[in-house]
Amino acid sequence: MAPNPIQRRKREAIVREHMDSENRHEFDATLDTFGHPRYELIATGEVHDGPEEVMAYFDATRRAFPDQRNELLALHHAGDAVCVEAVVRGTHDGPLGGLPPTGRAFELPILALFLFDGDELVCERVYFDSRTVLRQLGVARDPLSLAGRVGTIVGHPLMIGRGLIRRVTGR
Repeated sequence: MAPNPIQRRKREAIVREHMDSENRHEFDATLDTFGHPRYELIATGEVHDGPEEVMAYFDATRRAFPDQRNELLALHHAGDAVCVEAVVRGTHDGPLGGLPPTGRAFELPILALFLFDGDELVCERVYFDSRTVLRQLGVARDPLSLAGRVGTIVGHPLMIGRGLIRRVTGR
């Protein structure tokens, strides 16, 4: 069922405050936009559920990308969600998992679904292409570049060979 105009205004205000508070790095305010904080990052399969996990996610990503910001491009209302098209930008100036800082900037288009139960935000589900970020950080090859094509040509037979060896040896 489509949200009524009052619900649309409330939901839009929540989403805008959520995104603005992320840009201000006021993550307590971001957490306050949720009824129960939950982030789902579809590209990586990560789920951060609850205030502690979501805050740990903010801490880790802002340590890696201290200048990270989002830019809202478009906002669309659906039955139980607000769909946001945005661009996330930042510079890799801190460690990210096992990846040391590269000093490189990234610009990533995303689609974020802000899921609601009535007027309560219950989840932000984010869709993005993780390879785009890795290419921009210089840790993955563009598959259409010369280096990417050579890597595929060289790597493909090796992967097939490894698979055959595993199958034959049962490992």
